[in-house]
Amino acid sequence: MIGQLPTKLNVNGVLRDIRSDYRNILRIFTAMNSKELKDEEKVLVCLRRMYTHFDEIPKSDYPAAYLAAVAFIECNTKEKKERPPIVNWDKDEQLIFAEVNKVAGQEIRAIPYLHWWSFLGYFQCIDQNGTWGFILTIRQKRAMHKKLESHESEFFNANRELCEVGEYISPKDQAQDFALQLQKELLSQHD
Repeated sequence: MIGQLPTKLNVNGVLRDIRSDYRNILRIFTAMNSKELKDEEKVLVCLRRMYTHFDEIPKSDYPAAYLAAVAFIECNTKEKKERPPIVNWDKDEQLIFAEVNKVAGQEIRAIPYLHWWSFLGYFQCIDQNGTWGFILTIRQKRAMHKKLESHESEFFNANRELCEVGEYISPKDQAQDFALQLQKELLSQHD
């Protein structure tokens, strides 16, 4: 229904309760970017964090549960063309929260619950003329191999650490193939 914020995901015909607070999704991003975790562990962290009753999900439904979680994280939108990431949620945390707080008109970390999609709505309304918006513009241009204006080049050279995304791997990029691999393994166990 229009205007509804989902708190359940459909996993093979069963509606499963999820943890939809933005903090939970940011923790999933942190796990996905961990160098200490294997891909399989990252997927399991995502599933355990996303679903309130993860232990009730049959292993055969893990691939569908993971794909539903990724779709939720991406707000059910699909990019026609894969683009290089321009946001590193861990690295950019302080810049992001300062700007999101401005848009929300309050310190969002102080409120007990904020749906992930609401958080993203605030994020998408960030003023492009502020520091964070300026950094995003530079990152976008660089990702698309476009020439920076002279003032952008000066800022980039003086603030290279801020302007570079750093190492970031999205949940979709990190373990998309793992869901298919897991499904094949589970199906082969039944043969």
